[in-house]
Amino acid sequence: MRAPHRARNDALLAVATAVLSTALALAAGGAERMGAAGWALLLGSVVPLVWRRRAPVPVLLAMVPLLALYHGTDNLHTAPMPQTWIVLYTVAVTGRPLRTLVVGIGVTSVMVTVVLALSAHDGLELLRISGWIVAVLFCGVDVRIYRQYVASVLERAERAERTREEEAARRVAEERLRIARDLHDLLAHSITLIGVQTSVASHILTVDPERLDRQAVAASLDDIAETCREARAELRTTLQVLRGSGRESGGADPDGPLPDLAALPGLVRAAEAAGARVDLDVGVPAGRLAPALGAAAYRIVQESLTNAVRHAGAGVRIHVVVEPAAGALRVTVTDDGTGPVDDGSAPGFGIVGMRERARSTGGTLTAGPRPDGGFEVSALLPFPPPSPGNQPDGPPTYMHDHAPEREAETTS
Repeated sequence: MRAPHRARNDALLAVATAVLSTALALAAGGAERMGAAGWALLLGSVVPLVWRRRAPVPVLLAMVPLLALYHGTDNLHTAPMPQTWIVLYTVAVTGRPLRTLVVGIGVTSVMVTVVLALSAHDGLELLRISGWIVAVLFCGVDVRIYRQYVASVLERAERAERTREEEAARRVAEERLRIARDLHDLLAHSITLIGVQTSVASHILTVDPERLDRQAVAASLDDIAETCREARAELRTTLQVLRGSGRESGGADPDGPLPDLAALPGLVRAAEAAGARVDLDVGVPAGRLAPALGAAAYRIVQESLTNAVRHAGAGVRIHVVVEPAAGALRVTVTDDGTGPVDDGSAPGFGIVGMRERARSTGGTLTAGPRPDGGFEVSALLPFPPPSPGNQPDGPPTYMHDHAPEREAETTS
């Protein structure tokens, strides 16, 4: 009902209807039976059709007295049928079925009553052909229902499309955030260790060049090279995930094994190479954690060690504890340094990223100075629910055995 150029189209329809009514009247002998008043009423009843889609009911109400007077003056009763059907169809297609029923009964009653008052034969004839009026009304109701169905289908399709776009945008945002966390943890840790190790090598070279400790310099350079190799390997894995080159080219799995608690000793060795003293206490067997949980714990320990080495410098003592606690994995990293310090520079994302990693597993993380000095990071990461195959009285199981869940956790 909101088609473009509807006023022009309705005007053309009114003209066509006037031509058709005139033809019907002439075919039934209207030239002899109808006078000027009859022709005026017949053609005048067509004029309101120009506004039929703007105001269907007012148009019908405007046509009723004209048609009633037309029939009441005993003109040809079949001639105005086209405009009658059109206005009834318009009312039916634009209104509720109850309104259509009331309008149909009312119009038919008025027409039959008027004609019966003039001639019983003509009244019965009009009542006989009123079945066409009922058919037109049913046609309008059917078209209205079909239009509503099509509109609802289109609305559902548009809503589904918007939902898909919003879901895609949400997934893109989550993936970007995950990539940002991975790159921050990888690069910040590696660059910090390289910086500290480079400072150590530079100190050895400049303090007493005459008594150069070549073995110490070589050890520092070896540590730097090892840190670079590890950073390059992790960065390659991350880029493969981004580009999807592993699956497409048949190479290594881009989703490769996630870092977990088994890789913590490597973090400890790297921190110790930078001059820190690290105590590691892991109370969970390696390989018993769900991949996402183990990766979150690994990254939290990695960022905590990075912060401790960066802010406390060489000689800082760090204590790392990873243990189960009441259905969850508790990760605690404490040091005797100063912890992150607000020096007026741009804020970092280390602690923010650790909190996001903890929340991604449904856990929580707190970080702040200790009352007796130093800094502490404490995370509580809940274990995933056990798979149905686990026995309730057996040893605790921290990892699902389902491959699909492994993939879902890897991409979370």
